[in-house]
Amino acid sequence: MALLEVNNLKVHYPIKGGLFKPRRYVRAVDGVSFELKAGETVGLVGESGCGKSTLGRALVRLEEPCGGDFSIDDVKIGQLKGKELRIARKKFQMIFQDPYGSLNPRMRVFNAIDEVLALHTGLDRTARRDRVAELFELAGLEKDYMYRFPHQFSGGQRQRIGIARALAAEPDFIVADEPVSALDVSVQAQIINLLTDIQKQTGTAFLFIAHDLAVVEHISSRILVMYLGKIVESGPASEICSSPRHPYTKALLSAVPVVDQKSKQARIVLPGDVPSPIDPPAGCAFHPRCPYAEDKCRTEQPKLLEAAGDGSRMCACFFQDKIEQANQHPDL
Repeated sequence: MALLEVNNLKVHYPIKGGLFKPRRYVRAVDGVSFELKAGETVGLVGESGCGKSTLGRALVRLEEPCGGDFSIDDVKIGQLKGKELRIARKKFQMIFQDPYGSLNPRMRVFNAIDEVLALHTGLDRTARRDRVAELFELAGLEKDYMYRFPHQFSGGQRQRIGIARALAAEPDFIVADEPVSALDVSVQAQIINLLTDIQKQTGTAFLFIAHDLAVVEHISSRILVMYLGKIVESGPASEICSSPRHPYTKALLSAVPVVDQKSKQARIVLPGDVPSPIDPPAGCAFHPRCPYAEDKCRTEQPKLLEAAGDGSRMCACFFQDKIEQANQHPDL
């Protein structure tokens, strides 16, 4: 049974029009559906501006959906308000991309974590202090540092503090919004390994958002590929990265650096820019940049359908069989 169920979720931002012009919308998230099991890590990848972070923020109610719904443990989170929503927040938390901007520079990091414990647990002050020390050690930090201010830590250490704060309420589900993109490569590996170890210890489920498929493949069991507010491909991480069915996924993979040059794919350079989410193209949103596009793609929108006999893979492309043949015979 799924821990998180997302059904046709939409987040549209209205744009003020002229006096006699109809209101227009930025379709940041435009009908996304997927599931996440307890203790599972699902990766969400795509170019900047495709709606990844907006989707993550909507799932923790930092953005308000305008359509669809989602539930955690069969509780429809999108419909909760006020006190009910505050109580439910214990179940889901978020690790933010900017490890400094997400911390109050005037607040000691102990207080940043202690206020979460005060809100979501019944612990007294002494027990909360001990719990903050435990969380620091869990995140790989010295507990003696917990009374320092954010500016006294490095970027990697601040991200560890953000992880400790997200774990404070013992959530079932955490959205990790590009938690390593602002860090050095060596520190990225440390944070990814830390998240993997934490999941083994706590059983917390993660939605890991990133634009680097190599990072996502390392940490995730499944991958969702997002383009212009929609999921265009999903499936097991190893299968997505070894045999993509959507041309957009194939292009993303071609940009991943590899050590073995013999196994490196030819770089696929997509023409043009990502279309505007205000006025997306008719038919398949990817067709203006797709090397496989035909007339059908310009008029009909492909549905996200089963791409494998066991139902483990989904793809929104009319020509996924042609792409699969190209994967098997790259020299043809």
